[in-house]
This record gives sequence, structure tokens and C-alpha cells, in this order.
Amino acid sequence: MNLFSIRDIENLTGIKAHTLRIWEQRYNLFCPKRRESKHRFYDCEDLKHLLRIAYLYNQGHKISQIACCSAEEMTKLALEIKPDTDNYEIFINQLTEASIDLDQPRFDKILHNLVLHAGFEKSMINVLFPFQKKIGVLWLTGQVMQAHAHFARSLIIKKTMVAIDGLEKPTFTGGRRVLLFTPAGEHHDMPGGECMELPLLFMHYMLKKEGVPTVYMGKNVPLNMLETICSLQPITQLYFLIIPNLNKCDMHEYLKQFSHMFPDKEIVFSGPEACQCSCDLKNVRLLKTVEEKRAFLKEGKQVDQLTACPDVSGS
Repeated sequence: MNLFSIRDIENLTGIKAHTLRIWEQRYNLFCPKRRESKHRFYDCEDLKHLLRIAYLYNQGHKISQIACCSAEEMTKLALEIKPDTDNYEIFINQLTEASIDLDQPRFDKILHNLVLHAGFEKSMINVLFPFQKKIGVLWLTGQVMQAHAHFARSLIIKKTMVAIDGLEKPTFTGGRRVLLFTPAGEHHDMPGGECMELPLLFMHYMLKKEGVPTVYMGKNVPLNMLETICSLQPITQLYFLIIPNLNKCDMHEYLKQFSHMFPDKEIVFSGPEACQCSCDLKNVRLLKTVEEKRAFLKEGKQVDQLTACPDVSGS
């Protein structure tokens, strides 16, 4: 059975440990178990119950009212609430609960409602990436199994691919074409269960949204395959993510090999450890900040828009 400390519960629900203790004593909302040391601990059912309480409380229900509700009444109250897209923590909690239960219909419904109300881009940035981190913490601390993380990851990837397919075909005529991939021979999940392919897919989505033609190769792509693709397609830029278990020395050698193999291409990379890397290679660019990533998405578009505008000067 997966067990949680009161600090775990605080981090997962957003309710302070001090407040949880007061609720326990004053309203008898829940009854935590105690170790021989007298420290509280909670199981998965407690966590799900407290996530529901946190959801209702954050939606404005008084804790004294919540305390009088049965589990069925809490569920009914929660269903009556129209989601507020500014309160993203609620969606994160709901997805966490559905993942713990391995409840695919509920997970899909929450995800559908989220994207419907907030849009895919905001959903990814404000909910799905933070949710992946939360599941990662649960996995690292042994409170969910790898199956739970894989369950959530696969459903989010499926939704992302549907969103990509739903975008219009790129019409950008600036000659830019981006090849996206992750390197071969590395682990593509973070130690905490986060999926390294998800941010790559999101970059694919954003580039397509900006009208930039792409070739998406996914994960575990060897260098010789990249050579083949570049010989068959007019690729101008290769974009990939840093894999955390590539040490700095390996990364530098990898980039040198890359730069030598593709001297006429721009090699662009980013990732969780990008800020720790340095690069002095002429055709290699590191994206460290959100602003640099936004500039990468937009580059060349203003020129393309100007050339596409009709001449209305009358000359």
C-alpha cells in the first residue's frame, strides 16, 4: 500500500499541514493512521478524499459545509462546479486522482474539458507539464508505480498527437524546415517519470501552429538516420532535447560530431539541463530561456508575411 506523510499531502493538495491538522481536529474530516513514532501517515484513499476536499474548498465551499457531506455528496458538488480555467491546480489534482485509480474514461473526460475551456497550449503549459512533475514526485517517492506514470503519459501523448493533427498544414514559404528528434541510445523518461518526448511533441505542435514545416522523427533516432532524412528533405534546422543522463563531456562530443556531420544546417537544442551547457560551435544554438524558444518559433515569419502581402501602393 502506498503511504504518504502529512508533508506529502500538503504538497499534493496545496493545503498547509497546519490547516490539515486543524481540520482533522475540528471537523473530523479524516482519520489518519499513526506510526509507532505517533507521526501521521495517509494511504491512497486518504489522498483521493483530501484531493476532493481541496477541490471543493478552493472553489469557495466552506470547510464546515464540506465536513457535513458524504463522499457521494462531495462528488455531486464537484460535478456541479463549472471549471475555472485560471485555477489550474484543480485540474492537476483531478488528473492525479484519475491516474491513481487508472481510470481512463475519467482521465480522458478531464483532459477533454480542460482543453475545451483553456485551449491546448495553456493546458499543456499550466496543467500537463506541472502534472507530469507531480506524478514524477509520486514515482520517485514510491507512492505510485511506474504503471501509473506510464498510464498518464500515454494518454497525454495521444491527446497531443490529436492536437497536432488538428492543425492546418503549414503554409510558411520562407524555406525553413525543422527536423525534430531525441538522440538514440538514451533513456527518454526522466528519473521521476516525466516523458522527454512530450516537450518535443509540444515544440512540434507550436512550430506547426506557427506554420513552419517540420519532419518529426520522435525518440531514439541514430545519427545515420538523420543523415538519410537530410539527404531526402530540404532540412534547414535540426532540433533536439538534451537527455539528462548525457554528461557534459558526452554532450560536447556529441555536438562536435553533429556540427561536423551537418555543416550546412543549424543545430538547435534545449532541455532541462540546457542552462548547464556551454557551446561555442558555429552552427549550434542553445535555447536556454522561454524568450529564446519563442524567438525560435517566430523567426523568419515576419519576412515571410511581408513578401506574402500584396502591393497596394498603386505603383
